[in-house]
Amino acid sequence: MFMEVWLYTLISVIVVSLLSLIGIFTLVLRQDRLKKILLLLVSFAIGGLFGDAIIHLLPQTFERLGINITTSLYIMSGILIFFALEKFLRSSHAHLNVLKSNISPFAVLIIIGDTVHNLIDGMVIGASYSVNIHIGITTSLAVILHEIPHEIGNFGVLVHGGLMALLDFIG
Repeated sequence: MFMEVWLYTLISVIVVSLLSLIGIFTLVLRQDRLKKILLLLVSFAIGGLFGDAIIHLLPQTFERLGINITTSLYIMSGILIFFALEKFLRSSHAHLNVLKSNISPFAVLIIIGDTVHNLIDGMVIGASYSVNIHIGITTSLAVILHEIPHEIGNFGVLVHGGLMALLDFIG
């Protein structure tokens, strides 16, 4: 049973990880066409994040923790931590010019946040398979359906943040 849980977990995590490559399909587009749809991709990402936060995460947080000062402080702390991290990245980017390119600090924040997000997705999938195979499959499908719009939006934001220059450098 233990090996079966590991096998299912690994297969699910690999499938979810391969979905992060969905943005690579836009590389077949010409650069002028990609620039035309870039604003739509960034708007899609912003809408997805706001929708997820306002419609899903905040009500669930208030339901679990109650509407009190502690819950509000947790939310404000998260916002302030990422605000401070972005300001730090902007100042170090401007003063040190480490990247020698026009990669925006918010692109770096997206990569950091997405790394943590994918790590948590993997832990959730693994934990759900340890409860029951059917719950694991259901959780994997939910994560897959969540990842498709998430990764499309991330790709648009990362290209807008200057990572297209890296693609030009590689290609």
